[in-house]
Amino acid sequence: MDAKRALDDLLAGRLEPGVFQWSPPASFNWVERAEQAGLRVFRLDGHAVRDKGSFLRMCSVVFEFPDWFGDNWDAFEDCLTDLSWVPSRKGYLIGYEAWSELAEADHGSFRTAVDVFAEAVESWRDSDTPMTVLLVGEGGTELSGVPKLE
Repeated sequence: MDAKRALDDLLAGRLEPGVFQWSPPASFNWVERAEQAGLRVFRLDGHAVRDKGSFLRMCSVVFEFPDWFGDNWDAFEDCLTDLSWVPSRKGYLIGYEAWSELAEADHGSFRTAVDVFAEAVESWRDSDTPMTVLLVGEGGTELSGVPKLE
């Protein structure tokens, strides 16, 4: 299955929500396709993210976290499993681009982030607004424990 079809299957509910590695074609506008399907899309640009602090600051801005967000992993999970301030009709799609920057610079923080994403996906699984996280790009990089969406 190619990357476009895999996304279509995910958006149509033919694939279970989860945390996936995914390598779309360079010109493919996955954000627009997901938004047209009714999902709330969050695009994380990890090019300048190399530690826990910069990752959490990026997330705070992109997810529009409330003022009470505490810049720690517990608060990150609390916010991801709430998202009442950014409602969605059909679900949430998080695309984390350039994730290898954090993975290479601070592997422990990266694995914690992936674990928190997995917990959030699980908490939304049986709701009307499921969540999926795509670790976008990095085609040649294998990430242990994270299946490929293809």
